[in-house]
Amino acid sequence: MTILLLIIIYISYIGLGIPDSLFGAAWPVIYREFDLPVSASSLVSMLIYAGTIFSSFMGARMISKFGTAKVGSLSTILTAIALFGFAKSTGLVAFCFWAIPLGIGAGAIDVAMNNYVALHYNNMQMNFLHCFYGVGVSLSPYLMSFALSDHSDWRRGYMTMFVFQAIIALIMTVSIPLWKKVQFANSTEEDIQKVLTIKEIVRIPAVRSHVGVMMFSCGIESTCLIWGATFLADGKGFEPDRAAALVTLYFIGVTLGRFVSGFLASKLRPDTLVYAGQTVTALAIVLMFITANPYFSVAGLFMIGFGNGSLFPNMTHLTPLNFGKELSQSIIGFQMGMCYIAIMLTPPVFSLVAQFVGAKMFPVYMFIIYLLMMYSTILLRKRLKHLPVY
Repeated sequence: MTILLLIIIYISYIGLGIPDSLFGAAWPVIYREFDLPVSASSLVSMLIYAGTIFSSFMGARMISKFGTAKVGSLSTILTAIALFGFAKSTGLVAFCFWAIPLGIGAGAIDVAMNNYVALHYNNMQMNFLHCFYGVGVSLSPYLMSFALSDHSDWRRGYMTMFVFQAIIALIMTVSIPLWKKVQFANSTEEDIQKVLTIKEIVRIPAVRSHVGVMMFSCGIESTCLIWGATFLADGKGFEPDRAAALVTLYFIGVTLGRFVSGFLASKLRPDTLVYAGQTVTALAIVLMFITANPYFSVAGLFMIGFGNGSLFPNMTHLTPLNFGKELSQSIIGFQMGMCYIAIMLTPPVFSLVAQFVGAKMFPVYMFIIYLLMMYSTILLRKRLKHLPVY
């Protein structure tokens, strides 16, 4: 039963990834149809992130009250409804309205599934969980491209993904009795979860450092996601269409890094995998510095994805190991919310750098964030020595 439940959890994470890349793929057509400025997408994105941050911070309380299964089911239903709403939207106001439930649903799924897998499964399965997120992120723009090729029908693309999400929501709902059976058989730790306030969480120094590592890792990831193609085009001289094609190697690197990390997880400790990922990321940034050859920068982006991509699942798996199972639900919810804040804010900061200095500063910006991540890592090692070993 536990394997069947794990498959269902993986399916839910495909559902988490589906909306994340769908809006960006459709936006070039949407803003022209509605006669909007191209920058209007930032308003929709900010509202999605606001909903995600809110539900991440509230995740521990929701899971404590309703349980992981119901939260996962209701959240997936909420994201499916939001996708349907996007498909029927007739302007920016409607998009902004549906952005909020989309974000709330996504954040709740993220907290619920990450905490459950961290408690009940091993690190290999945690890494593979995040690989399935990559399946969802890759699937939605691919199917949207088919819809756009047919008279730029972005609404059909959203409806197609709504059907996918609705099927996943149905699977999650039907599986609720299975969750109860597995929990009864395994005497789940969910029953002993302690709900902490944000104030109580931030008072733990090691938690602050742990979250800092994850925030700066997510900052590297989101900046590569938003600015990687622009760096290759404006900073390294590639044609825009060529840059857009080459930056997909970054996504391949992220997925491959998590896949390889999953296999190595049976032989290496999660903290060892974190250090290995950080080492690869450092080499990747150096690679972009030491040569003028633009293809070395492409290789650097791939290596950043490969190295940095494995940090998030391994750091999440370390949460109950570092701070105890009874606190993991609250801490994971907090760290998810803080990571989404980093994802939301880090790319706009680089936009100012790119505007006034140029996109060529991309490796410098990566290096600064990397140094902050390593500083948090050093502090975490020091502060964990003062915590009990679980």
